[in-house]
Amino acid sequence: MLHLTPEQRVFVMERHLATLTTLRADGTPHVVPVAFTWDADKGVARITTKRSSVKARNARGYSGQPPRVALCQVDGGRWITIEGTSTVIEDTEVIADAVKRYAVRYRPLEADPERIVIEVKADNVMSSVYMAR
Repeated sequence: MLHLTPEQRVFVMERHLATLTTLRADGTPHVVPVAFTWDADKGVARITTKRSSVKARNARGYSGQPPRVALCQVDGGRWITIEGTSTVIEDTEVIADAVKRYAVRYRPLEADPERIVIEVKADNVMSSVYMAR
């Protein structure tokens, strides 16, 4: 499991948006702004979205292999990129936990029966030099 440095962990707890890069069926990148939360105990990032979204479809993958994705958060000269494999989760307990974490970092979400979670199991992180120490 990947652990972030203390500086990286602080940065992913601040209220910033990120971009999520997934791959379409033809291999081209699909990049969209997202809000995400970091679960330090499990080394995963979570993004809530609608079941029918393009990012959810891409996060399911096309080749039978776990899809590779990247989250990139930037604030001026500070940045972090979290890379890993994605899994789409439709379990109501996981969704409820993700919504609760989202409310802490960003704002409360309205109930949505179409909501699912894209979970990114992090296996690589890159960041501004001062955060990588």
